[in-house]
Amino acid sequence: MKGIEYRGVTSVDGPIVAVRRSENIFYGETVYVRDRSGAKTTGRVIDVSDNAAVVQIFGSTTGLDLEETSMEFLDTPLELRVGEGLLGRIFNGLGEPIDGYPQIISSKKMNVNGNPINPYARVYPRDFIQTGISSIDGMNTLIRGQKLPIFSGNGLPHNKLAAQIIRQARLKNSDDQFVMVFAGMGIKYDVARFFIDTFESSGVLSKVVMFQSLADAPSIERIITPRCALTAAEYLAYEKGMHVLVVMTDMTNYCEALREISTTRGEVPGRKGYPGYLYSDLAELYERAGRIKGSEGSITQIPILTMPNDDISHPIPDLTGYITEGQIVLDREMSQKGMYPPVSGLPSLSRLMKDGIGKGMTREDHAAVASQLFAAYSKVKSIRNLAAIIGEEELSPLDKNYLQFGEKLENEFFTQGEYEDRSIEQTLDLGWKILSLLPREELYRIKPEMLEKYLPSAVKAEHTGVSASA
Repeated sequence: MKGIEYRGVTSVDGPIVAVRRSENIFYGETVYVRDRSGAKTTGRVIDVSDNAAVVQIFGSTTGLDLEETSMEFLDTPLELRVGEGLLGRIFNGLGEPIDGYPQIISSKKMNVNGNPINPYARVYPRDFIQTGISSIDGMNTLIRGQKLPIFSGNGLPHNKLAAQIIRQARLKNSDDQFVMVFAGMGIKYDVARFFIDTFESSGVLSKVVMFQSLADAPSIERIITPRCALTAAEYLAYEKGMHVLVVMTDMTNYCEALREISTTRGEVPGRKGYPGYLYSDLAELYERAGRIKGSEGSITQIPILTMPNDDISHPIPDLTGYITEGQIVLDREMSQKGMYPPVSGLPSLSRLMKDGIGKGMTREDHAAVASQLFAAYSKVKSIRNLAAIIGEEELSPLDKNYLQFGEKLENEFFTQGEYEDRSIEQTLDLGWKILSLLPREELYRIKPEMLEKYLPSAVKAEHTGVSASA
């Protein structure tokens, strides 16, 4: 640390402080800011010009005096201390322990901004992750190394769903265990408490690293929280060879903090006031998922974002969808009907699903069953719209058959218990059982040889009320 210290600042505007000197100062450098009494807060350089530097403070700037404030530039980027003691610990958004235990014992620190990854060094994601949730495993499969966000809305059970995925996620064809990294940005205390209690009661807390920037913490801290979490994930994955599942909630709070900083700096706003670099900033986070040649570990991301006014075309979900490999969309109407998890069947999508399912990975009929369920459910939606116009009694027998299929799919396949962990075989057998309600000629997306192999037992199961595998 070079410890160059400047006294006096030119302006203080919210969390942004400007200093007139910039010799030997670099972008992203860590800064200690001391007020007249010597109290210290941390910041980082976010802009440098020929004769000035702009520093973003992670804390309150109340009481900073333009003449008496001193700034010490440390000649190092913001870093996170990493080591064996990370697992089972709870940190604040800046990587400082808040669980009552001391800082982990390690001399190793890593830049929270991460290191660029050569695209050639990446390994294509292919391994199926079983979450135990039929609507995800069966129709929107999660693959190891994928980034698959959950698009939700205020009041929907996205936190409950994320906790269930963390409890139940495992690799189908491997005994390797997942460790979890949880990043909470601008979350309320009860949400933070929910995740801690859930992890403790299910016995997975010892395999979880938590970073929490609560709603009453400086909003500026939310910018660093996911970067600290992903730095911990990279250490565990690429240096310790672990399979890491990263859950980040709520990305909307993160983007609001970005907008706040952008406005304070007087930048020209983009869509809905968000900065024009929102896309590239989100990509910096999301692209830190994946697998790398030469490392046994992997990072799989599940970002959670609440769509303002349930608007999927809002800039945050819109740009997120461009960067990530699909999305799990939660539906308010399904939730109001009491269905859990309320995963919307048609807007949800996993772009890497085709590469991680099939013979040797899940089961040979997986792709066909998923495709047929999508096609049939799409038809159900159309028939429901028609019935709303002409009345259900005017529908054809086949249309009424489809309505019965839709009710069964939603109530038995999409709906399951919060602690119900279904294997992929149970999920596919249940899919066949529900498809058996339709005439055979309607199952046009499934090859005849697969119909011969799986349909008879599904029909039998439907009529006897037992599972197809039984």
